[in-house]
Amino acid sequence: MGIFAWIVVGAIAGYVATLIVGDREGLILTIALGIGGGILGGYVAANVFHFGTMDGINIESIVIAIAGSLAVIATWNFLMARGGRRSHLL
Repeated sequence: MGIFAWIVVGAIAGYVATLIVGDREGLILTIALGIGGGILGGYVAANVFHFGTMDGINIESIVIAIAGSLAVIATWNFLMARGGRRSHLL
């Protein structure tokens, strides 16, 4: 169930991270950034820090996914601010 769990948790984490950041991205973009952040956070935690596993949905995986989502959303906001315009189509 590994990668599927991170996708589900990532979607939820994207929503939570958006609430923490206070961003107002569209629903699809929020879910996409959250999934990317969840997968990134899971990969980094498991392969770089040897912490956490990709074996299910639990508190540890939710915290890791939220941290990854925060990093991805912060990067997204930085890149969009440098571009000078933001698209709210997504």
